[in-house]
Amino acid sequence: MPDGHEFRRQFDDELAEIDVKVIRLFALVTEAVAGATDALLSGDRETAEATRDRDAAVDQLEADLEKLAQLEMVRHSPMAGDMRYLLSVIRVVPELERSGDLAEHIAQRALAGLGDRLTPAVRGILQDMGTTCVQMWQAAADAWAERDADAAEQIDATDDRLDDLHDQLIAVLGDSDLELADALQTTLLGRFYERLGDHAVHITERIGYLALGT
Repeated sequence: MPDGHEFRRQFDDELAEIDVKVIRLFALVTEAVAGATDALLSGDRETAEATRDRDAAVDQLEADLEKLAQLEMVRHSPMAGDMRYLLSVIRVVPELERSGDLAEHIAQRALAGLGDRLTPAVRGILQDMGTTCVQMWQAAADAWAERDADAAEQIDATDDRLDDLHDQLIAVLGDSDLELADALQTTLLGRFYERLGDHAVHITERIGYLALGT
């Protein structure tokens, strides 16, 4: 019968496997945001379709991780840091899944050809918003992997820049001669990017709890 050391080793291995999956989920979301933005501005339907289809993998991985984390709680009755880690997984992966949904929404607008009908000024702001979001998500992924408790402050500052870009987008749309339907869809795009930034901030705040217990 396995002794306490063997149970601990097995538990550590299982936690490591969960962490690999979480990091993979971060990568999928980051790739989705980048791909959706590229597809929107380039009109690349193949990339848009690939980004849209990737959302199913995000959804499945999120569901698998929630089940795994809950199973570990039942099997091992973890304490202290282990419990904090599993609770963090359960809190973080739904935000990752919702962020994947937002990237998929952007890809859907790309498939509808919205990017081709936008003015250069609007396209430029959306490019900046997409680039900023990708930077935030790359930083959030690094923060999770490194358990960086200080990352939230930096990502929150980047989110302020994203909010400023969103304000610029609304102002430019108000002065543009876009068709009403396209202007409304572009307003939604701005909201999608803004929400992507908010999720990145929420996740890094959770990483602070994971790293410090506060």
